[in-house]
Amino acid sequence: MTESYRIAVVGAGGKMGMRVSNNLVRTDHAVSYVETSPAGRERTLAAGRELTELADAVTDAEIVVLAVPDLALGAVTAEVVPQLQPGAIVLTLDPAAAYAGLLATREDVIQAVAHPCHPSVFLERTTKEEWADTFGGIAAPQDAIAAVESDDPAKKAIVEATVRAIYAPVIDVHWVTVKQLAQLEPTLVETVACMIGSLLNEALQEAIHTMGVPEAAARSILYGHTQVALANGLRGDNPFSDACLIAMDYGRESIIKEDWKKIFRDDELDRNLARMLHLDEIVR
Repeated sequence: MTESYRIAVVGAGGKMGMRVSNNLVRTDHAVSYVETSPAGRERTLAAGRELTELADAVTDAEIVVLAVPDLALGAVTAEVVPQLQPGAIVLTLDPAAAYAGLLATREDVIQAVAHPCHPSVFLERTTKEEWADTFGGIAAPQDAIAAVESDDPAKKAIVEATVRAIYAPVIDVHWVTVKQLAQLEPTLVETVACMIGSLLNEALQEAIHTMGVPEAAARSILYGHTQVALANGLRGDNPFSDACLIAMDYGRESIIKEDWKKIFRDDELDRNLARMLHLDEIVR
């Protein structure tokens, strides 16, 4: 039997707050939902969930899920952390603010971060619901990445149970440090993967609107070749043809800067996060 915990969700009526709350309501955990914005409160109540005042929700919570924007985390933790019981866990859903040292902390309060991996492009989907769930947290299984600043197995168990609940259905929870999570998100997946996804769309629009290629034809060949590119490039399913390798070299020479791997350096990560968090500099 899975153990249940006392969980408070702060920001329960926001975009991510609604996602995690929709999953938590289906568990046996004792969940309190906190929301201050009128629109968020209305969404929470419309979903059939009761609202709890912040102090009542967090005072005896074993773990508090902060489903609020990164830019609000400093102010929110400054209000929440002083009210927590010793040994409570504060779980943020993105590593940027935690790695940047922007969160209010207490020696007897544990900091944790978790982020969904989203359903893999290589996931074996068997239902329409799984195919439709590209983000995760609804029908398609996904992994999650988590970090917890505690060596206590009991605290790690609380974090994992919460992560598996809010991002359900979850296959594996991978444990890293807060810094490693920041290197993955944003550097690996937002700076690189999401940028490439946006670049693909820019190239598609160029083919359609500048070159005059019929849109259906352009989308069909790009979507199919994107799958081949990912399967061959990431898994080595099939070798690229000799001609394709030459074209790939031309693309790399024309588009990619030679020093692009600098984005994985600590100073570049700091610079990236400072831009994301609208800071002049990050002080840790």
